[in-house]
Amino acid sequence: MSLERMATSRTVTVAQDGSGDYCSVQDAVDSVPLGNTCRTVICLSPGIYRQPVYVAKKKNFITLAGIFPETTVLTWNNTASKNEHHQEARVIGKGTFASGTVIVEGDDFIAENITFENSSPQGSGQAVAVRVSADRCAFYNCRFLSWQVRFYNDHPWLMANVEMQDTLYLHSRKQYLKDCYIEGSVDFIFGNSTALLEHCHIHCKSPGYITAQSRKSPQESTGYVFLRCVITGNGESGYMYLGRPWRPFGRVVFAYTYMDACIRNVGWHNWGNEDNEESACFYEYRCFGPGSCLSERVTWSRELMDEEVGQFLHYCFVDPDQDRPWLCPRTGGRTPCSA
Repeated sequence: MSLERMATSRTVTVAQDGSGDYCSVQDAVDSVPLGNTCRTVICLSPGIYRQPVYVAKKKNFITLAGIFPETTVLTWNNTASKNEHHQEARVIGKGTFASGTVIVEGDDFIAENITFENSSPQGSGQAVAVRVSADRCAFYNCRFLSWQVRFYNDHPWLMANVEMQDTLYLHSRKQYLKDCYIEGSVDFIFGNSTALLEHCHIHCKSPGYITAQSRKSPQESTGYVFLRCVITGNGESGYMYLGRPWRPFGRVVFAYTYMDACIRNVGWHNWGNEDNEESACFYEYRCFGPGSCLSERVTWSRELMDEEVGQFLHYCFVDPDQDRPWLCPRTGGRTPCSA
């Protein structure tokens, strides 16, 4: 962030006891004008904020900042069949697209030290903690939580018999996540954005798939990169896939990542369509841990070679601009969060 922009930034506070500028997060977001060009830092006092939040298109340069993610929680219980926001469905959408506790459509959004939770009960169906459809968005030291359910049969791709939930909907554009904690079971990091997740903790609560990336053609530059992350499970072995292609050209890379024994030996799933094996781009690079063995991986995934992995190991994956000012603005030092 430039010194000029820092000098013109605006800070407001939210406290549910009335001691801040606003009592609700949504009121603070609504105070930001459309077409905003000044970084607005919304500081959240510790507390559990039971309210959906919608950052509308053109409400740009908003930062939501907590102190610790464990004590600053945004939670709501929307599902694909129950969408309650302060905007009408024609603005936000319907179904899973509108089920996020927090929906971000304003560019240059930043969140740090916040827990985003969908608190709908087990068995509620798709229920998203955060949906991001905005460019140049960054999350630092945040937690993303949503309940998941176990499979009711031995064939997890037969979704008719499975009630599922999604946690983090990286729908489109570019995002960067660092030192974050994300938990779920079925397709719980999904969408068609270009996203780099660095030093993140991915926790697999029950059988399913970590990713469902939906790149539609080889010409798209979208995909997910997990760089120096940690994948953990519930103590059981061999129940989790690294991902499956939501669309034929889904692209996912795991690099320098620890994989717990929860990861299935085959690694990846074709979503029940053998044609996807010809087009999906599923890669690993120098991962380690009991779930990282490549000897039994599906034949249509592979380990990247040293000479081709460079594009995935740096910020340039999400933004070729060497300055990348949107990756710089943070309110202070952070300790990576955990469960």
